Amino acid sequence: MKSRNEYEKRIKKVIITEEEIKAKTADCAKKINELYEGKPLLLVSILNGAFVFMADLCRAVTVPCEIGFMAASSYYSGTVSSGNVKITLDLVQDISQYHIVIVEDIIDTGRTLKDIYELLKKRNPLSIRIVTLLDKPSRRQVEFNADISLFTIPDIFVIGYGLDCGEYYRNLPYIAEYDTQE
Repeated sequence: MKSRNEYEKRIKKVIITEEEIKAKTADCAKKINELYEGKPLLLVSILNGAFVFMADLCRAVTVPCEIGFMAASSYYSGTVSSGNVKITLDLVQDISQYHIVIVEDIIDTGRTLKDIYELLKKRNPLSIRIVTLLDKPSRRQVEFNADISLFTIPDIFVIGYGLDCGEYYRNLPYIAEYDTQE
């Protein structure tokens, strides 16, 4: 258990404020509303990191939609993907009758999300799109991009708004750079 002082001193600086997140989330919801008016929509959150973003985004979406959750772990050896994604929590819906929007917290290397995308694509949804809160393209190891990225960030370790370090900091209402120097 961390003390409050130890906890707070690792927050190097805020890089995206709570207000900036709210504004971009509202803009993203507006795009989703325009794209999916009158269509069967399933928002799929990738746990654990995307749960805060998903909660705010789905409240801002005004078209009828359902939500679902997935969790996955990937096993990689060094810098080479094993090609295997272990789904630890899967969707209960038959997605063949839905337009799918995968809601992600951050795209870094892109490997796991690309594998999840390919898995869902094989289940024949009506369409599939990716929305990510954060995009870190400088770390990409596979060809994979989101359809909507709210923020592009440099190669720094970030925490807050669902993103963690050792399961801490998810509850911060903003995105901050984590001080890795200690």
